[in-house]
Amino acid sequence: MTTKLILTHEVTGLGAPGDVIEVKDGYARNYLLPRGLATGWTKGAQKQIDAIQGARRKREIATIEEARAARDALQAKPVVVKVRAGEAGRLFGAVTTADIAEAVAAAGGPAIDRRKVEIRNPIKSLGSHQVTVRLHDDVSATIEVQVVPGA
Repeated sequence: MTTKLILTHEVTGLGAPGDVIEVKDGYARNYLLPRGLATGWTKGAQKQIDAIQGARRKREIATIEEARAARDALQAKPVVVKVRAGEAGRLFGAVTTADIAEAVAAAGGPAIDRRKVEIRNPIKSLGSHQVTVRLHDDVSATIEVQVVPGA
């Protein structure tokens, strides 16, 4: 059995906010709905879909050319994130996607949404780390994040 849902947040591998999807009942009941990632689909929900997609269009990078230009700007130089660290180079906590998005903006790079930043392994140590930023459906950038002691 499948359930028809409207995504309210981006879910990797499924879709973006405003997309209408069909998933198995258990996945909807046990994962998507309790976490608030989706809502049930109804005919009256079409207005909600239109509002979500309109907001997404305003936030998104409009064209592939702009996305490629942003990718080149991001990959040109490493992003420096200052964090509190212990003596052995271990961090107090971890570097978050919001920290990376703020560091990019502070360095004069293009404004990126923290939800578009993908960290494969949690960043919990000083040094250089690779992070992927999804700029457009067809364009993503791999940026180098330098984690240094500070703050």
